[in-house]
Amino acid sequence: MADWIDIAGESECPPGTSIERVAANAMVALANVDGRLYAIDGLCPHQGGPLGTGALCGKVLTCPWHGWQFDVATGQHRYSANVRQQSYDVKVENGRVFVRKDNTDVAVPKGERS
Repeated sequence: MADWIDIAGESECPPGTSIERVAANAMVALANVDGRLYAIDGLCPHQGGPLGTGALCGKVLTCPWHGWQFDVATGQHRYSANVRQQSYDVKVENGRVFVRKDNTDVAVPKGERS
């Protein structure tokens, strides 16, 4: 998944929400924290729950199945140092959100648009 993949319109994920999308056969949880977009692996490592449909509170995304919590900025599990979700690069161009897997822990502030 080295190329940028279009996964959503920017308006589909307003501040304070998260959504679930597929990018190159990988489920992605896209979260908008105060105008900054973050993307992490969308399948919870516990039992494969859909993270993108979970509750977002600040930077913490909670799996709707069993309550596992992840920091969307880093992918780090909230309570276990040994559990971390893959994070994806995110960029916005012309109102579309793109992800790629090359680097981790990247967020795009609202002012940094192409």
